[in-house]
Amino acid sequence: MKIYTLTIMTCLVLSACNTNSSKTETEAKKPETKTEKASKTFENKGHELVYNLTQKTGNYQTLLNKKDVVYTYTYQTPDGKKDVSTEKYIFNGELSYGAYTQHERTLPNLEGLIEQGYDGKEFWLKHNKTILNDTTYLKRVAFNRPTNFYWFAMMPKLLDPGLQYDYLGDIKIDEKDYDIVKVSFTSENDKPTDIYQIYINKKTQLVDQFLFTVADFGAMETPNLMRLEYEKIDGILIPTKRKYKKSNWNAEVTELPWIHVNWTNITFNNNLKIEDFQK
Repeated sequence: MKIYTLTIMTCLVLSACNTNSSKTETEAKKPETKTEKASKTFENKGHELVYNLTQKTGNYQTLLNKKDVVYTYTYQTPDGKKDVSTEKYIFNGELSYGAYTQHERTLPNLEGLIEQGYDGKEFWLKHNKTILNDTTYLKRVAFNRPTNFYWFAMMPKLLDPGLQYDYLGDIKIDEKDYDIVKVSFTSENDKPTDIYQIYINKKTQLVDQFLFTVADFGAMETPNLMRLEYEKIDGILIPTKRKYKKSNWNAEVTELPWIHVNWTNITFNNNLKIEDFQK
């Protein structure tokens, strides 16, 4: 199943243009009434299902009302290697910063603290407080910063402009009923990029798992399956516990061990400034 779509990074840049709203936090959190929902125009059933799940997790305005977030990101591979970073984002403009105290998977040849940032205009990298301009390193930063941001904001961003929704039917997994929706993007220059096949729990209306590709590394034919566990933090349901490994498009995983990704110590409204994201 080869689909030509926009990259995660392109998606993030496009959505950054749509981050201003006059709604208050109370208004953004308040679920829409049946009358308000009836006035919505949906492209298809898949689009409506995605809209419904954002009524549970919050939409992007919900994140904008929180201003910013700081949390600890831990990435653990089966061979025991680990990345640990303090992540900071400003939602308006999708600014991103990561301070890696442990980076056995990300630029492991650099010993000591590495800091990555995106200030709204450029990506940058520091090693032990010294700015690095190596193009190979900066390509890794240009992948990590928008990718980490996207994973955190993914559920609200499923309603970003330019997305396409295809309802693929329903399925029962472990005695739970799911609707399957493929989410893809309008392609530029027929460039193959990331797609998502999400499994929406019919009872909870949350995404329990999803398939995804990694176009930046040429992994389009064989997807990964990500499984999620949610935690309510400051009124928002966030998938703080994640694990993934290779799969197929029927969501059948291999016998390989899982890669684990956890988010802890999450705090919103930290009064972060643009200057905090500049090199």
